Amino acid sequence: MQDKIDTRRRGFINSAALTIAAAQFGMIGSARAQSSNAQPPGSPAFKPGTNTSFGPLKQINAGVLNVGYAEAGPANGPVVILLHGWPYDIHSYVDVAPLLASAGYRVIIPYLRGHGTTRFLSGETYRNGQQVMAAVDAIALMDALKIQKAVLGGFDWGAGAVCNMAVLWPERCKALVSVSGYLVGSPELNAKPLPPAAEHAWWYEFYFATERGRAGYDQHRKEFGKLIWQLASPKWNFDDATYDRTATAFDNPDYVDIVINHYRWWLGLAKGESKYDGLEQRLAARPAITVPTITLEGEANGAPHPDSAAYASKFSGTCTHRLIGGGTGHNLPQEAPQAFAQAIIDVAGY
Repeated sequence: MQDKIDTRRRGFINSAALTIAAAQFGMIGSARAQSSNAQPPGSPAFKPGTNTSFGPLKQINAGVLNVGYAEAGPANGPVVILLHGWPYDIHSYVDVAPLLASAGYRVIIPYLRGHGTTRFLSGETYRNGQQVMAAVDAIALMDALKIQKAVLGGFDWGAGAVCNMAVLWPERCKALVSVSGYLVGSPELNAKPLPPAAEHAWWYEFYFATERGRAGYDQHRKEFGKLIWQLASPKWNFDDATYDRTATAFDNPDYVDIVINHYRWWLGLAKGESKYDGLEQRLAARPAITVPTITLEGEANGAPHPDSAAYASKFSGTCTHRLIGGGTGHNLPQEAPQAFAQAIIDVAGY
């Protein structure tokens, strides 16, 4: 896959396409972020996969959801909220959480809507997967837990969510770690066609646009997820047990509804909710993120992603970019937990 051509990313990472598209149309200025090819220094060498589970999960009503989440670290520690992507779950942070907890942070890792033990409180609630929803859900969770401000981190859908939170509610975001950079979207810009090689990378999005695709995804959701893992992280030799721990999150009764609605919304084939129109309009303007930020990229990310220079000017505050080596792919927190945890610790000190 070619970084310069494959300009869109799954889900909220669709907005990475907008960054590249903006650059092509002269909307992006010169790069401001600094780059580093080395894994940042930190605690002693840590082997990914050391941990396989969290403590007992917690549940709390927040907004329209009963949210399932993992928590680690001291209750009075500075708060870090970490959001996962698709097709992933909270286990992307199973090694990150103890590293941050040992550094004194209170770590909150929720299942996104439609995943794991998170459930809708009402069967009548529209199963909405539009861009802003993961950010809205995260703010509702912060309110329910009485957390005023937190360091935010995410990748894939989670990176889009934390970027959206930093744009819409910067007063709730102390600092930010975002894998693949500025992931704030505009459906209008997303509607512009791409060169064939770029569109080819989005085969599953077009598959999901059909009823055959919906039925196929429902029937083969676990096989589908494993294929995406292999394509997005071609050098990550995960075993079946690692994947299976995450794949149980796909058994959520709303999982397929949320995933399909999400991708169809990006194509203009599914509606959102009018009460979020104002928030989406603010995101569509694609304003700069002002909070301190570290952006990360895996050197072997097999998913389409922009070059960091293309989005650097979208971070108007202190911003550093780190390229993580060692064959790290798309699921960066799980493949390189020490590098991700160190980024959280470092950005909290900016």
